[in-house]
Amino acid sequence: MSLSDSDHELVVAELGREPTAAEAALFENLWSEHCAYRSSRPLLSAFESEGDQVVVGPGDDAAVLALPEPDAADVPAANRDADDYGDQYVTFGVESHNHPSFVDPFDGAATGVGGIVRDTMSMGAYPIALLDSLYFGGFDRERSRYLFEGVVEGISHYGNCIGVPTVGGSVAFHDGYEGNPLVNVACVGLTNEDRLVTATAQEPGNKLVLVGNGTGRDGLGGASFASEDLAEDAETEDRPAVQVGDPYAEKRLIECNEALVDEDLILSARDLGAAGLGGASSELVAKGGLGARLDLDAVHQREPKMNAMEILLAESQERMCYEVAPEDVARVEALAERFDLGCSVIGEVTDGNYVCEFAGAGEGDSDDAESEVVVDVDAEYLADGAPMNDLASEAPTQPDRDLPEPEPALDEAVEAVVSAPSTASKRWVYRQYDHEVGVRTAMKPGDDAAIMAIREAAAGEDSSEGVGLALSSGANPNWTETAPYEGARAVALENATNLAAKGAVPLAAVDCLNGGNPEKPDVYGGFKGVVDGLADACADLDAPVVGGNVSLYNDSVEGPIPPTPTLALLGTRRGYDAPPAALDADRASDSELLLVGAGGADGGALGGSEYLAQAGGTDRFPTLPDAEAEGLADRVASLASVARHESTLATHDVSDGGLAVALAELVTDEAGADVSLPDRVAAFEETPGRLVVQTTDPEAVAEIAGKLPVLRLGDVTTDGTLSLAAGDDAVALDADAIRELRGVIERELA
Repeated sequence: MSLSDSDHELVVAELGREPTAAEAALFENLWSEHCAYRSSRPLLSAFESEGDQVVVGPGDDAAVLALPEPDAADVPAANRDADDYGDQYVTFGVESHNHPSFVDPFDGAATGVGGIVRDTMSMGAYPIALLDSLYFGGFDRERSRYLFEGVVEGISHYGNCIGVPTVGGSVAFHDGYEGNPLVNVACVGLTNEDRLVTATAQEPGNKLVLVGNGTGRDGLGGASFASEDLAEDAETEDRPAVQVGDPYAEKRLIECNEALVDEDLILSARDLGAAGLGGASSELVAKGGLGARLDLDAVHQREPKMNAMEILLAESQERMCYEVAPEDVARVEALAERFDLGCSVIGEVTDGNYVCEFAGAGEGDSDDAESEVVVDVDAEYLADGAPMNDLASEAPTQPDRDLPEPEPALDEAVEAVVSAPSTASKRWVYRQYDHEVGVRTAMKPGDDAAIMAIREAAAGEDSSEGVGLALSSGANPNWTETAPYEGARAVALENATNLAAKGAVPLAAVDCLNGGNPEKPDVYGGFKGVVDGLADACADLDAPVVGGNVSLYNDSVEGPIPPTPTLALLGTRRGYDAPPAALDADRASDSELLLVGAGGADGGALGGSEYLAQAGGTDRFPTLPDAEAEGLADRVASLASVARHESTLATHDVSDGGLAVALAELVTDEAGADVSLPDRVAAFEETPGRLVVQTTDPEAVAEIAGKLPVLRLGDVTTDGTLSLAAGDDAVALDADAIRELRGVIERELA
C-alpha cells in the first residue's frame, strides 16, 4: 500500500510533518475511492433523500425509515403526512463485494452478506431479510459458471447459518462481466424509536469497546484493493485482501447485539468493514466532531506479532465497535462472554485528535514495553478530508436502428428468449436459500417482489393485519449499456412495477452504483448517465434514495463492466396477501387476460431487449413515460390499485424478454393463455411500467387504471399451453416445454 504523491503532499501540509507508516496506510485506505467516493460524490447530490418517512438518511451504516400505519400503507408516499407514520422502523442498506468475489467467490460473497448484516445491527436493528443482485459473464463460459456457483454457495451458506432469509434479488449474465463479476447485497432490519442507534459518538470519556472475533491479518488493504482495476493475476496476488467469514460467530454477534440494545448499553456503534478498526473507530468519532485515544495492544488478536498497521487495517470479520458509558463496560463484557465473543476495551472518546498508541507487547515480549504514538491526526480530516476528483466525461449516444435480417421465425425467437440465462428461471439459485426462516416471508422468491409480514403492534393494538413490506432489487445491463440514462430510469420503473404487481407503493430506495474505471471519459460518462437517470426516476416515483454504495474500478483485462445501477426498492401495502404470478385455472372461464400500461413509443423500440441480444442487431431504447405528463408515481399507484382489486386473480410485470417471457412465466400445468399481438415488437419489447392481469372484471380494471391504456390480450385456458400469435406468425408451447426451456440453469448445473 502506498499513498499517492498528491495525497501525500496534502497530508504532510495538514500534519506539518511526514506521516508515520500507520498514518500513511490509514489515509491511503480511508481516502480510497471505495471509502471516500472521490469520483462519485460530486454526482450523488442528484439524489433526493428526504421525506416524512426518512428517520436517518445517507451517511450512516444503514438508512432508517418509519413505516406507515396499516391504514396508510396503500397510500402513495406523496399523499401521506407525518402523522401517517408510526414508531415501527425498518433499516435499509446495500453493499457491494465485487473484487473479493472475483478472487474468492465463496468467501467474497459470504463476507459481503456478513458486512451488510452488521451495518443493519449497528443501527440497533435485527436483520429480517436479504436480497442479492448478481452479475456474471456469459453463462456458456466455464469461468462464469465457476464464479456463479461459488457466489451463490457463499451467500446461501452465510445467510442460512445466521438465520436471515434471502427473499429476493436478481441474476444477469452479460459478456461485460466476464473479467469482473458484481455481487450486490441488500439487507432490511427491524427496529423502533426506542432501540435506534447511530454511528455518531456522543461525548468524551466514554469507552470504545471492540466485540466479536479476534483480529487477524485477513482482508488487509481491502478498501485499497477495491479501488483498483482487477489485474490479470488478481486471483493469486490479491487473495490476502479477501476476508474470511465465520457465520456462526456472526449469529452469536447478532444475538449479543440484540441483548446490548435491549439493555440500552450502546451509545453509538459502527461495524468493522472497509479499513477495519481504523476506519470504524475514526469515522465513529469524526461524525460526532470528537477524537479518540486507542491502545492497539488491547485489541484481542488471533495471530501473533501483529504490527500497528495490521491491527488498524485488517478487515477480519464479525466485529463491532461500540461507544459505551464507563459504568456499563462490565455489563457489556459479561454479555460478550455469555455469547462466547471476544471483548476488548480499546480506548476512549476524547475531544482531541484521533490518537493510537502501540507498544508491540505480545507473547514472548516484555510486558513493560513502552508505548509510542503511531497515529495522531484530526479524525474529521482522516475520515472526510479526501479531495474530490474532477474527471472528464463523454456523453454516450444510443445506437441507430439496425434490426437483424432475416429475423428468426417466431417459435425460434420465443424459445431463444425464454431459455436465455438472464430471463430463465432462477430456481436453482433461490432453492439454496432458506427464505422462510423468521416466519415473516409472505411472498417467496420467484415472484415479482418478495413480501415480508410486519406484524409488530403497540400494546393493545390489533396486529392481525399489519404492513406488508414489498422488496425488489436489480438492474438490467442490456438496458444501461444501450442507453445509460434512459436504461437507469427504466431500472427504477421496473423495480417499482415489481412492487406494484403485488399491490405495494414505493417507500424508499437504496442503490449500489457499479461502474468501470472512472478515469476513462467514456466510462465516467456512462456512469454519470446512470446516476442521473436513477436520480430523476426515483424523484418522479416519490421514492427518496436514502443510502447506498458506489463501486468503481470494475475494470479488468476484459474491459469495463456495463454501467450497472442496482436499485433496491422497498414498498408497503396493507396486509400480506397478494395476487401471484401464476394464472388461476379455476377461474379461466369467467376471466380475461389484460395488459395494463403503454408500450414504447414509435411502435415500441427493441433497444436493450433480450430479443436483440439473441437475434443480433441494435435499436434505440424504448421511449419511457414522460414523468411530467403522466406522473410515474401515479402510474405505479394505479398499477398497485389494480393488483389489490378483489377481481384480480394474477399479476405479472413485463420486463426482461417482454410479453413473450411474462406470459410463459404465468402458465402452469393447469392454466394456459391464448394471446394475439399486433406484431413481433409487441411480443419482445421490454418497456417497463406494464402489468399482465388476469381479472374477472375488466371494466373495473379499466376504471382503476385511469389514464393508463388497457389492452385485452386474450383468454385464460385450462390446457396449460401458451398460444401466442404475433402478426402473421404464431407459436404454441405447453407447460412441459416452457419448464424445459426455462430450466436451463438448473439443468446445466445439476
